[in-house]
Amino acid sequence: MNEPLSILLPYQRRWLADQAQVKVSEKSRRIGITWTEAADRALGAATGGRAGIDGWYIGYNKDMALEFIEAAARWARRFNRAAEAIEEIVLEDERSDILAYRIRFASGHKIVALSSRPSNLRGKDGCAVIDEAAFHEDLPGLLKAALAFTMWGGLVRIISTHNGAHSAFNELVSEIRAGRRPYSLHRTTFDEALAEGLYKKICEQSETEWSEEKQREWRQQIVDYYGDNVGEELFCIPRASSGAYLSSVLIEARMKAGIPILRWEMPAEFSGRPEAHRYSETQAWCDDNLAPVIATLNPALASYFGEDFGRSGDLTVIWPLQIGQDLTRRTPFVVELRNIPFRNQEQVLFYIVDRLPRFTTGAMDARGNGQYLAETAAQRYGARIVQVMLSEAWYRENMPRYKAAFEDGTIEIPRDADVLGDHRAIVLENGVAKISERRAGSDGKGRHGDSAMAAALAFFASRAEVGRIAYIPARGVGMRGGFEGSANPFGAAPVEEDSVGGRVRGF
Repeated sequence: MNEPLSILLPYQRRWLADQAQVKVSEKSRRIGITWTEAADRALGAATGGRAGIDGWYIGYNKDMALEFIEAAARWARRFNRAAEAIEEIVLEDERSDILAYRIRFASGHKIVALSSRPSNLRGKDGCAVIDEAAFHEDLPGLLKAALAFTMWGGLVRIISTHNGAHSAFNELVSEIRAGRRPYSLHRTTFDEALAEGLYKKICEQSETEWSEEKQREWRQQIVDYYGDNVGEELFCIPRASSGAYLSSVLIEARMKAGIPILRWEMPAEFSGRPEAHRYSETQAWCDDNLAPVIATLNPALASYFGEDFGRSGDLTVIWPLQIGQDLTRRTPFVVELRNIPFRNQEQVLFYIVDRLPRFTTGAMDARGNGQYLAETAAQRYGARIVQVMLSEAWYRENMPRYKAAFEDGTIEIPRDADVLGDHRAIVLENGVAKISERRAGSDGKGRHGDSAMAAALAFFASRAEVGRIAYIPARGVGMRGGFEGSANPFGAAPVEEDSVGGRVRGF
């Protein structure tokens, strides 16, 4: 016997629990978000006094309006809240009369379902619900009218499946992910809804037995039904969402001449040389190449870095950033390492980070072999190192913000053909920005968007809310985890600084 489910599934409860003034649901078809919102509006309208709130629903056709009002009425009855019968009413408009549906509550509040003309929301307050927002003819106009509700403490709820990569709804979602709009964003695909009990709820409602096999068959049936539109209709992937993520014109507009890129490559036999020899040769390269450029950094600015790891096939790229008074992220230099042994990569990284002024946060690629260097750095620098397991979810949430920095002119990167090529290697695949296949760099050797990934991680580090502690190099303090038999070959350990500049402790 199947266990009875709660009335609302987890993703529906998360939507209901979110009290943001403006929230957006990017969703699959028919998973019950609008039905959940009807419950919230029924509660809001049934509540008396100042705690109560009118609801104004905007669907793109009459059937949607009536369905929402009927759902709200059923919720009111379930809540045992007094509500009058559904009314079909006419509201006066300067152009023509508006046909609408309304429920009035004993509290004095109401829920009204209107047509999708922006002027319908003018002069009203409460909670505006824009359903299937991607399919409205004038979504920007509707949002402009609805957002006026927030001036007096009102609410805005925007719910939709996708309707093309260039729709106003997808632009809204992208702006939220880029941090340009301070709204709450919920995303629920068909598979996520299934994992949280959607088909179990359907079986419960139809009084049929649920099983894993039945759920798989039902899922496939629904997927087959939508055919070529399945990505957009069920999996929150807008159509035509493929191709280059950043244009060459946009990338080059943020490039600045004179930013050095320090490239170091060693032959395969270098890794077999004695440890002391490798250490001394690496130290000499750092002193000759890194020390002069690090000395040019502004000591008053906070420093960050990103690192994309590679050993033999791919490059390791270390990308520092400093944030200026104008909040622009500027790249002081970039380091590219090819075919450098793990321990010597560690040596180069520590040489840089130990000397970054006011080092605050670093974000490191912690996939595969990169996990070693990320973990070692975290042991040395503590919470200031973010070990990033790159995933589709990470790309989806963070690449729009990186792109926004290019669009807003708040990042500077080196003027370099390989850096340009790496950034052009970022492409949209099923609506998510990712690194495309390997290509040859200017030296004829393979690259895999390495510098673009390191830069994106550096940008992420500059925004991460961790490790906001000023950095002071503590010369002569011992380090954990150095070479055996070597006297602290990587320099000093970092020291935390308290609010008045006093040293607290080493790591």
